[in-house]
Amino acid sequence: MDALIALFSNVDWYEILVAIGDTMIMLSVSLAFTVLLGLPLGVLMYLTSPRQLLENQRLYAGVALIVNLLRALPFIILLIVMMPVTELITGTTLGVLGTLPPLIAGATPFFARLVETSLREVDKGIIEATQAMGATTRQIILKALLPEARPGILAAITVTAIALVSFTAMAGAVGAGGLGDLAIRYGYQRFQNDVMFVTVVLLLVLVQILQTIGDKLVAHYSHR
Repeated sequence: MDALIALFSNVDWYEILVAIGDTMIMLSVSLAFTVLLGLPLGVLMYLTSPRQLLENQRLYAGVALIVNLLRALPFIILLIVMMPVTELITGTTLGVLGTLPPLIAGATPFFARLVETSLREVDKGIIEATQAMGATTRQIILKALLPEARPGILAAITVTAIALVSFTAMAGAVGAGGLGDLAIRYGYQRFQNDVMFVTVVLLLVLVQILQTIGDKLVAHYSHR
């Protein structure tokens, strides 16, 4: 036991616990808003794309351009670029609250593209059959498209959640809090390798838990 304590002599376990809580808050809140915003955006992109129900080339091109630009921007740069907007929205650019707007802005277009891809994989025969029964566009979306694309959308949520974990870690570079902040402030800047090791292991465990839950949900709904 003494050897173990000596091995992790720089680790403040209470601070680790607080960092885990901060990471989970950033992850859960940003993921919730990402799904709420990205799901309808992905549906809109699918519906207005060429040869789809609400084909509109100008609208699709405009939305796709914005989505592509946000996806192409590295998250660490997005954090800095959005600081004035973040401060306007939350009143701060630091801590958990100051990280949420860029997390959501960075993940929403990524998730929207994944949703669009999932919807494209739905068998067109199902959509045509629903149309033949006189269903409205809204009914087609809610009764055919989204239920059939559910495994793909759940997989997209899993991929997005894992991406958000890495985003929260990067956000530690600008004082966001969480495990990434501990890894940078203590593990990197102060050369405390034990703190770095613990934070990295915890991030890996979190990613594995998210992936396992996501895989089980996808498998469950794929066999229904």
